[in-house]
Amino acid sequence: MYDIIINNAKIVDGTGSPWYYGSIAIRNGKIVEIKRKGKFKSGEHVINAEGLMVAPGFIDMHSHSDAYLLINPKAESKIRQGVTLEVIGNCGSSMAPILPDKLSEFKRRLGELAQYITWDWSTYKEYKEKLMKNGIALNVAPLIGHGTLRVNVMGYENREPTVEELEEMKRLLEQCMKDGAFGLSTGLIYTPGSYAKTEEIIELAKVAAKYGGIYSSHIRSEADKLIEAIMEAIRIGKEAKIRVEISHLKSAGIRNWGKIVEALKRIEEARLEGVDVTADFYPYTAGSTSLTACIPPWAHVGGIEEMIKRLKDPEQRMKIRRDIEASIEGWENLANLAGWDKIIVASCEKNKQYEGLSISEIAKINGKDPYDQAFDLIIEEEGRVQIILHMMREEDMLEALKSPYTMVGTDGSSIAPYEPLGRGKPHPRSYGTFPRIIGRYARDKRVITIEEAIRKMTSLPANKLGLKDRGIMRRGFWADLVIFNPKTIIDTASFENPHQYPEGIEYVIVNGKIVIDRGEHTGELPGRVLERE
Repeated sequence: MYDIIINNAKIVDGTGSPWYYGSIAIRNGKIVEIKRKGKFKSGEHVINAEGLMVAPGFIDMHSHSDAYLLINPKAESKIRQGVTLEVIGNCGSSMAPILPDKLSEFKRRLGELAQYITWDWSTYKEYKEKLMKNGIALNVAPLIGHGTLRVNVMGYENREPTVEELEEMKRLLEQCMKDGAFGLSTGLIYTPGSYAKTEEIIELAKVAAKYGGIYSSHIRSEADKLIEAIMEAIRIGKEAKIRVEISHLKSAGIRNWGKIVEALKRIEEARLEGVDVTADFYPYTAGSTSLTACIPPWAHVGGIEEMIKRLKDPEQRMKIRRDIEASIEGWENLANLAGWDKIIVASCEKNKQYEGLSISEIAKINGKDPYDQAFDLIIEEEGRVQIILHMMREEDMLEALKSPYTMVGTDGSSIAPYEPLGRGKPHPRSYGTFPRIIGRYARDKRVITIEEAIRKMTSLPANKLGLKDRGIMRRGFWADLVIFNPKTIIDTASFENPHQYPEGIEYVIVNGKIVIDRGEHTGELPGRVLERE
């Protein structure tokens, strides 16, 4: 007797091959048999998948659910779009390691959500054990953040590390890698990552490479210096001999539209030279980050308290403004790229009435200049203001979608339309990324085939992560599966109304357990913290 049988399905196996009719049997968490003809007769759970497609569970190559899974382990917004594995610890920010004297800084970053977490870990191993003890609905593959390592060892100092400091960062990373972490991530537009020179990152990437890890990077520019930033990531890959993943590939700002073609060309050339470099993307023309990312790096030195002091000082405040207006060299000037009218407040704690409004609109309400409004909001909210920036175009995103070397990452978190994770107006990508690609761009617009879309969501990221028994529908592989209606699958989350689950996802199975059953969450938490193979 099988645990689960799925009969009469259109099987999309994850390799990019054409779908075929078949039936699947699952036992002890694994796929044990796939039939091309006939049905399986006896199973504890029998799913009639007539008219439905079955695919390997989707892999979110770029996620920020590190803290959110400790608050709500059901992973609602991800599991309900078919995600069975999230890669966390991205953009240089991970929830481990956290040295005891730095704990307050990590709590501060999370704001009022910090109260929902029991902060009783320090090492990566302890964080991993905590996730497993709490239970999680899906699998996770954690990266270690370069910014996290730097905060632990150097705080927010804008300088090169001493020999001893670099050795300490390497030591911390090595222990995480020994404990199964999947690699190193950087966020090179964010402090303190932006303070690091390429050579520092190469030295750390060598440690991850030694253990077979990957290097995943929010590169130093996704706009004016996009090509230079791509080349820096490729250089790190070459010199550290490490596999490279370029995070949320885009070309931002009207003056940079079209550059993505050149970026993809550089990736292809590097691959021909033997550098394993790929990228991920999301199917939207807006990004999301913190409002503090609009402040020049020099004003971040010493941390958020020092930044707020500078914003309160008239002379320093004017210098910050002038640097944004003049678009000084050496940083990603998001305010200049998007414009205050295209920067929307997604969430904040003390001024919820502003959620969904642009900085320009809020400034008008308060009779202020947009710069002053942005600075005052950072001061009032102690830096905790999430924003959405409308600064890309669909044509460029479609170039990324069509490349054979790109996979899918939400750049969002596992949230839910209820408390405490249902606050604000977050980017809809946390709810809609995967169904949007299949429904809008594969089925309706036919930019790529459904089979190719699913390859980008399954076998391609599994291969990048070095997972030998996930990402493909194959006998002996883990039963991470999504069953969806190809005629109805679509995202419903919008920028105005983001907390909306997609349509068309009927079942999601994680490690052989049904987590989504006819569109509803069963409450099962069969996920695991995977270890690098």
